[in-house]
Amino acid sequence: MSEAVFQETTAEPRTQSVPLAHLSLELGHLYMEDFEAGPGRLREHFAEVRIWVDAARASVARRGKRPRISTCFLIDDYFSRFSTPAELIPMVLKEAEKAGLVIDYLARESACAVADRVELAESVMHRLVESPPPGSYGSRPPVSQTGWLANGQRTPTASRSALGQVKGWEPPRETAARNHSVFMDVELWSEKDGRRLWSCPFLAAVWQLARLGLLRHLGEPVLVPADWNGGDFPQDWDRLPPLTRLTGPAAAPFSAYRTCTLMPNRFLAVEDAVRLILDQTDVDAGALRQVAERSAREGMAVPAAVAQRATYVFYEEPGDSSESEGA
Repeated sequence: MSEAVFQETTAEPRTQSVPLAHLSLELGHLYMEDFEAGPGRLREHFAEVRIWVDAARASVARRGKRPRISTCFLIDDYFSRFSTPAELIPMVLKEAEKAGLVIDYLARESACAVADRVELAESVMHRLVESPPPGSYGSRPPVSQTGWLANGQRTPTASRSALGQVKGWEPPRETAARNHSVFMDVELWSEKDGRRLWSCPFLAAVWQLARLGLLRHLGEPVLVPADWNGGDFPQDWDRLPPLTRLTGPAAAPFSAYRTCTLMPNRFLAVEDAVRLILDQTDVDAGALRQVAERSAREGMAVPAAVAQRATYVFYEEPGDSSESEGA
C-alpha cells in the first residue's frame, strides 16, 4: 500500500500576481499644511510637476513601444487631517486638470499603515533585515526593539576618564562606503500615548513597495484599488477607500516595474531614508520573481536592487532661492 502524504496548504504559499504598468508616476505627496495654503499652492505644485511629466514619459518610451504609465497622488491623512475628502479632493483634481494632468489613483497615507484591516507597516517591519557592519557582535538590540535602522556602524558609546575626558571616540562608519562614509540612522516609529506612530520615511517605503507591486499579505495583493463611481466624495476620511481608481478600468495598472516621484526638494532627506529602508527589506520572493519574469518577457529589465527601481525629481519650491541667498 502506498502511504498518503498530508501537508498543510500553507506549506506551499502561492503568491498571487498583480497587473503591472511600466511606470508609476506620482504627481504629488504633500502635507496638510500644503492644502491649508489653498488652491494657489496646489497650482504652483502642479505647474512645476507638469514640466517634468513629459520627460518621465519619454524616458519610459525609450524602453518600450507602447508604454503603460499610471499616475497617482498621495494625501496625508495619517499625521493630521485637514478638511474632508468631499472638499479637498475636487480641489486637487481641478488644479491638476488646469495643469493638463490626470490623476489615475488617489491614495491615503494612513493606508500605508493599515489597509483593509491588514497591518501593512507592521508586516514590512517584520521583513527588515539589518545589514551588520564588519566586526559587529550584536551588542545593540535589533531594529524591532529600537525602531532605528542604520546603514552602518554607529558611534560606540564613549567612556570617560576620571577627569571627564572622552576616551577612545570612534566615528560612525557606512557599511558600503566608497572612500568616505555617508552614515544614516533612520527612526522608523515613535510611541505616543501608548500607540505606535510610524515615521514618514517608513510609510513612504511601504508606499514604494506597493507601487512596485511587491507587497503581499498571505500571498494576496494589498492596496487593491476601488473604482470611484463618479459621485460625491465622502465627508469622512475613514469612508474613503485606501486606494481609489479615479479614471476607471481603462487606466494603466497602479503598480509598475519602476516608480518616479515628483516632489518638492524639502522631501530629499525623507526619500534618502526610504532608499535605506528598501535596501534592508526582505521583499516577498514570489513577487520579486514574478516581476523579473514578466519584465524580461517584455524586454523591460529592472534593477535587481529594489531601491534602484524608484526614481525621483525634486523641484525647487518658490522662495527657496531667496532664502538660500539670505542665509
